[in-house]
Amino acid sequence: MAAVRALRSCNRSFVRLASFRQLTSCNRFLLIKSCKQQPHSSHLQTSQIRYFRTISALNGQIVQFKLSDIGEGITEVTVKDWYVKEGDTVSQFDSICEVQSDKASVTITSRYDGVVRKLYYNVDDVAFVGKPLVDIETDVLKDGAPEEDVVETPAVSQEHTHQEIKGHKTLATPAVRRLAMENNIKLSEVVGSGRDGRILKEDILSFLAKQTGAILPPSPKLEIIPPPPKAEIPKSSQIPITPSIPVTFTKPITFSGKDVTEPLKGFHKAMVKTMSAALKIPHFGYCDEIDMTKLVQLREDLKHSAEARGVRLSFMPFFLKAASLGLLQYPVLNASVDENCQNITYKASHNIGIAMDTRQGLIVPNVKNVQVRSIFEIAAELNRLQTLGASGQMGASELTGGTFTLSNIGSIGGTYAKPVILPPEVAIGAIGKLQVVPRFDSRGQVVKAQIINISWSADHRIIDGATMSRFSNLWKSYLENPSSMLLDLK
Repeated sequence: MAAVRALRSCNRSFVRLASFRQLTSCNRFLLIKSCKQQPHSSHLQTSQIRYFRTISALNGQIVQFKLSDIGEGITEVTVKDWYVKEGDTVSQFDSICEVQSDKASVTITSRYDGVVRKLYYNVDDVAFVGKPLVDIETDVLKDGAPEEDVVETPAVSQEHTHQEIKGHKTLATPAVRRLAMENNIKLSEVVGSGRDGRILKEDILSFLAKQTGAILPPSPKLEIIPPPPKAEIPKSSQIPITPSIPVTFTKPITFSGKDVTEPLKGFHKAMVKTMSAALKIPHFGYCDEIDMTKLVQLREDLKHSAEARGVRLSFMPFFLKAASLGLLQYPVLNASVDENCQNITYKASHNIGIAMDTRQGLIVPNVKNVQVRSIFEIAAELNRLQTLGASGQMGASELTGGTFTLSNIGSIGGTYAKPVILPPEVAIGAIGKLQVVPRFDSRGQVVKAQIINISWSADHRIIDGATMSRFSNLWKSYLENPSSMLLDLK
């Protein structure tokens, strides 16, 4: 009788959390066994209650999905778009929403299969790291998942994806995990070469090559197609040409007679931080003009061949490649200094940034490893970055890691500028618009010349005027005589 009374007492205590009838036979056996072991106890201990709450989460528990740390010191983001609504069914890795930080756009994906029960934010609301993002009702969680996995679930983003495999934490994006799954590769067996041991796509391919005995090329080879004859291309087959920097129009403001106050968000907020830090750098400027006549003709000869290969060829790939060749001779311009300016780091990679004017504001993505890319490969990468920038899909990998910057302000207008250095970089150039102006040739005859102006800004703490001038002259010589670049191309 004492055991029966204890069991009834245990049942009454447990009904406060979940109906006893909803428990599986296994759970009822565990409950009876626990009560028999403590026949004189009138209630369950706290640890037992927490255990049964975890069990009940496996039967239609609503999981509070919190926004996890997406790195780069970001504490808040702006919700740009929802891909789901309340009542929608989602699966693992399905996109839930897109958020915009002051550094990049990130797509948040689901960790569970279930039904969305609540959205905590509207579009354009500010969401905070560690706070609830959505509620998901799920029937199946990981076997043996601890209570904190039920109560506090970090969101999975494309930039920071954590996965637990046999007690080993790995870092990989959903695309990399999907590639591994398709090839039956366990991530725990792959050594990541990315930051903090992050597993990259190249790591998966290398691991797969070792398993199959295949030899993978170090980089994808581009198919070379001979240039078509110089015949007029029909308008229906021409690739639309857009400016190297997209031209955007500001949203018209309806006059209401009242002041309007809006919080700074996204890239505008990032500009406040970056420019405030840039003001601590002692700038000095240097300007010159470049005769682009020969380069204009060279591009005209090559652009149809590039278009036939699916790439729009602007002047910017030539600017970037010439700058990279110059940085090989003057590496101090591709360096960075610490906060107290006590140490200088010479960067091995030439990750050259390009300022872009987008609907989201000014962004500066960079082309990685320009020093080992051909002009055609640089053009293809620029096309990709421009597409991402126009659609607002630029990620952190494209926006971070820059070592040197060029801004083509001339695509919008203007000849000279005073560009501001982007810390931790030490130099930046602003390119003016292309103008047809009269100039004297070597024989003293007036000729038509294609001229652009360049405005450089450099960190005067480590770069002197002579070094900047020599670098600019070398860059200028490559552009005015583009065939000279062939001597230094690798």
